[in-house]
Amino acid sequence: MTFTPHGKHLIAGNWVAGDATFTSDPAHGPAHDFSVGTPGHVDAAVEAAEEAFWSFGYSTREDRAAFLHTIADEIEARAEAITEIGTQETGLPEARLQGERGRTTGQLRLFASHILAGDYLDQRHDEALPDRAPLPRPDLKMIQRPIGPVAVFGASNFPLAFSTAGGDTAAALAAGCPVVVKGHSAHPGTGEIIAEAIHAAIAKCGAHPGVFSLVQGGKRDVGTRLVQHPLIKAVGFTGSLTGGRALFDLCAQRPEPIPFFGELGSVNPMFLLPAAMEARGGEIGTGWAGSLTMGAGQFCTNPGIAVVLKEQAETLADSASAALKETGAQTMLTDGIAAAYRDGQARVSKGTGVREVLTTMCDQRDAKPFLYRVSAADWLADEALSEEVFGPLGLIVEADDLDEMRAVATALEGQLTCTLHMDDADLKAAQSLVPILERKAGRILANGFPTGVEVSDTMVHGGPYPASTNFGATSVGTLSIRRFLRPVCYQNMADALLPTA
Repeated sequence: MTFTPHGKHLIAGNWVAGDATFTSDPAHGPAHDFSVGTPGHVDAAVEAAEEAFWSFGYSTREDRAAFLHTIADEIEARAEAITEIGTQETGLPEARLQGERGRTTGQLRLFASHILAGDYLDQRHDEALPDRAPLPRPDLKMIQRPIGPVAVFGASNFPLAFSTAGGDTAAALAAGCPVVVKGHSAHPGTGEIIAEAIHAAIAKCGAHPGVFSLVQGGKRDVGTRLVQHPLIKAVGFTGSLTGGRALFDLCAQRPEPIPFFGELGSVNPMFLLPAAMEARGGEIGTGWAGSLTMGAGQFCTNPGIAVVLKEQAETLADSASAALKETGAQTMLTDGIAAAYRDGQARVSKGTGVREVLTTMCDQRDAKPFLYRVSAADWLADEALSEEVFGPLGLIVEADDLDEMRAVATALEGQLTCTLHMDDADLKAAQSLVPILERKAGRILANGFPTGVEVSDTMVHGGPYPASTNFGATSVGTLSIRRFLRPVCYQNMADALLPTA
């Protein structure tokens, strides 16, 4: 099944073109023209979303669950075409797109089950105590309610799971919030075919057409208008620190500030403790190389830094370097991301005290791995070495002792993940690190690699700034629905006036 994009926006149930177009830049296969979004398109989409909220926000959990399942069904019905256009636009292999499609439909179905269970509503009831002295207590009931229209920005590195019908969209729809998606220009055809699946689900379920809109392309004015539109009540974003911080500031500057749930990246440091390195240092280095190069290093949980005792660094460097040498060139998502990777590599290579372990040549959109070493003292003195490089680049930080390893942990900015590689004999050292790491990251791993994020009730994909802009939230897992809800207390209210939930 071949899919040929028509290049239009989906706004309130209609496919709408514009005066200007942009051309996609696929890794391979044909390029296509797409309509350039405008602030006017955004206004129409958001106004339709607000209109839809008066029905969708008050719909039953059963109806919303059926809607989520139908979206998943419609995506699966387009499976082959999604894989074809997705691999063309991103350069990602077919197996990766197929797996990501399964994750996308899986999290839609997970949210359907989650809202049917009802626990997310956190319902509470304090019964009236009319005879309480010195003052009576009124009847108080509390429940979580949807906040209104939500803006979602598609991610470059996950064209399915973090984009048009990805986790932010699924969580918002499950909560009862209509969604306006700003599609990512790196994969507009993939965004369009997923929007077609949602459009079909809206028709099948009889939902208000304003419950979902997709605006493609557009310059900075489109994103600005979307986050500053007075009817938008929250924003979900996965992307760069620079872009995310700019949108975060715009949200804060509104006459009515709104929450900006931005996932902005991380270096995801690993701490390799002595007994574990003694027992299986080579194995750890090989595993690190595999995680580092997965998807050309274009994962937000890519473990870019390994902290190890200086006397054990050679073992790590040798095994990781040997494995990295076996990795061929990989196509990056866009020319811009490839250029940023080269710039990041140049920055690290010029850092204070940095020594080369493995250097290669990158050509245009292709990326190859790099590996460097630096002392912990030099890393601590050069702030630029703690910044993310989006791609398959690893930096070994060599600590003189465990105290210096803890100093590195203390100096870290907020992270999505931190990892401990440890054996039983490392328990005391690990106990001294965990209190530091839990203040730095949303997820702490033991004896694993952070690439690969389970979509579940317990997952936290977020962390202190700059990993994300809201340390109390997650963008993965069922807890992410809480971003698009707020508690409302009803005092002495008749049952007929309470939400049907």
